[in-house]
Amino acid sequence: MNGTSAGGGNSPGWGLVILGLILAGIGLIWVFFPNFPKLGRLPGDIMIEGKSSRFYFPVVTCLLISVVLSLFLWIIRTVMK
Repeated sequence: MNGTSAGGGNSPGWGLVILGLILAGIGLIWVFFPNFPKLGRLPGDIMIEGKSSRFYFPVVTCLLISVVLSLFLWIIRTVMK
């Protein structure tokens, strides 16, 4: 034994548990709220259509993904200490 317990905070299993809970939460949102706005089609995303061209920049989608990933990584770092 190296002096750490089997359920220690350094186990990558906790990261997988948290990731699984996040994915389950996203799945529940899709099941219970099928009309929930999809990523890439959120209010605030920029879409300009011309006669022969289209410009699309998902500003709000990028911000949302950034916040979610930042929170996830912060939780992982906190659990792994």
